[in-house]
Amino acid sequence: MADAPTDPPPSRGTPPGRPAGPPAAPGARPGSGDVAPAPEPVLRPLGFEHLAAVLELGHRVYDTDAMPYTGWSLSAVARHLDAADPACLVMLDGDRVAGFVLGSLEFEQRADWGYLEWIAVDPADQGRGVASRLVTECCALLAAAGATCVVTDVERGNTASAGLMRRNGFTEEATVSLFVRPLTDVPAAGADRGRGTSAPRRHLTRAAAERVR
Repeated sequence: MADAPTDPPPSRGTPPGRPAGPPAAPGARPGSGDVAPAPEPVLRPLGFEHLAAVLELGHRVYDTDAMPYTGWSLSAVARHLDAADPACLVMLDGDRVAGFVLGSLEFEQRADWGYLEWIAVDPADQGRGVASRLVTECCALLAAAGATCVVTDVERGNTASAGLMRRNGFTEEATVSLFVRPLTDVPAAGADRGRGTSAPRRHLTRAAAERVR
C-alpha cells in the first residue's frame, strides 16, 4: 500500500449553478454581514431515483479502463437494490447527489464479512467530510446486518482513498500484486472485454487519487 497523501485537500471552488456565497438571512440588512448558513448535505438510502446520478458520478471519477477494475455499469449499481441487507447510501445536497457508497453483506465466501465496494464524492464536494460520513454510516449498516468486519480494497497508487480508509479505522491486512502475462497470439478482441456483470467483484476505491476525501 502507498503512504497516505500529505498534500492538503484541493480547494472546492464554486460548483456550477451555485451562488458564490450563502443567501442572506430573511430580514437581514444589505451589508450587515448576517447570512444564513448553507444547508448541510443529508444522507439517504440509495433509491431508484438516484441510479442515473450515481452512474454518472461513477463514470466521472472512476478509471473504468483500468484492468481488472472494469465493472462499473448500471447493473453494478442496480443489483444492490435487490440485496437482502443493503448498505447503500447517497449524500444529497438539495436534489444533487454529492456522493455515494455501495456496500453489501457478503464478501467472497464469508457471509459474516461486509464489503464496502464502491465510494465516490463529487469533486465539487471534496473537503467537506462527505466520504468519511459515507464510510461511517455504511459500516454501521453492515454491522447492524450482522457483519463482524468490513473489507474494502484500494488500488496501490490511490493514496487518497488509502488515507480515507486509515482515518476511518481500516488497516492493511493483505497485499496482493496483479501479475499479467500478455499473450501476443491471442486475438485483440479477447482483450476488449465488455463491462457487464461478469467482471470481478473487487472494485472499490479505484477513483483517481486525490478524488475521494
